[in-house]
Amino acid sequence: MSNLLSIFWNLVIESAPWLLLGYFIAGVIKQVIPSEWVQKQLAKPGLLSITKGALIGAPLPLCSCGVIPTALAVRKAGASKGATASFLVATPETGVDSIAFSYAMLGPVFAIARPIGALVSAVVAGVLVNTLDSEEEAVDTAPAPKSCCSMNKESVVVAAQPSLGERFVQAFQYGYGRMISDTAKWLCIGLVAATLVTAYVPQSFFLQWGDGVVAMLVMVIIGLPMYICATASTPVAASLLFAGISPGAALVFMLTGPATNIATMGVIKEQLGSRSLVAYLLGVIVTAIAAGLILNQLYAIFGWELQLAAMSHGEETALWRQFAAVALSLLVARVWVSSLLNKFRPSTPSLGAAA
Repeated sequence: MSNLLSIFWNLVIESAPWLLLGYFIAGVIKQVIPSEWVQKQLAKPGLLSITKGALIGAPLPLCSCGVIPTALAVRKAGASKGATASFLVATPETGVDSIAFSYAMLGPVFAIARPIGALVSAVVAGVLVNTLDSEEEAVDTAPAPKSCCSMNKESVVVAAQPSLGERFVQAFQYGYGRMISDTAKWLCIGLVAATLVTAYVPQSFFLQWGDGVVAMLVMVIIGLPMYICATASTPVAASLLFAGISPGAALVFMLTGPATNIATMGVIKEQLGSRSLVAYLLGVIVTAIAAGLILNQLYAIFGWELQLAAMSHGEETALWRQFAAVALSLLVARVWVSSLLNKFRPSTPSLGAAA
């Protein structure tokens, strides 16, 4: 038990500084890029809007569930099926927080390969959706469903622009409030899964699949139904690398897991149609495997070594990293405490009932 706790805490220590930085940058982006501008950019159909969907979605601070209502709003604003699909792929596959996290746990190669793979897979998926399902259906005007993360969409209020100081405070509140609430559960699941894989899965288990297409197909099968955000998939990928899978197979897991969960697939089928869903899955899976094969070749050609910082043990940890780990733990704990308090808090009676 002590070994498990030690591995888990090492993972938290390694990830905390980068996650805290990523969450703050996510808050800044939220204040800089309004959702109305996103919808306007994707309104015109074609390759340009598909590419914009990927480029805009990649840095946005939205997880696998938070992207769904945003993507539906984009669709209802007039975006093509391809642009909507591209946005749905790029947004959960990567983000400023997950890129920073990838750099901390997997090294600079993955921090670069991950967003590139996400952008390419998003564009390919969008093009395939527009190609295989070219008949544009009437855009549904029904209200978009709420995010599965229980995050209410902010109302659009026409008011005076907040000052720089107010925006800074809002970015801080969003990054360390809403973003952590949005990802806390899945981050904990990812860290626990990484701890268990690191402690109990022998290296021979993954080595039996080799480092080619078969191993990547196994990662697709594992990642396809999983509900895991980009940030949470990072420590799992690190533990899988530590257990013996190839860098390309790990990249396949990180690209397919966040973009192909059951919730997203259900929304695509309902809102865009079955042909769009097939094209979406085909684009994500084929591109992820191609990216994985290319990454394996690059590792072999240039002789790169894996940099699994979170898997190293027995070294002294800087005090500031430990403070960051404690701060992150307290922020996550606040999410659980607030949730529990809300459950036991008595509901306020309505005015009608009081009357």
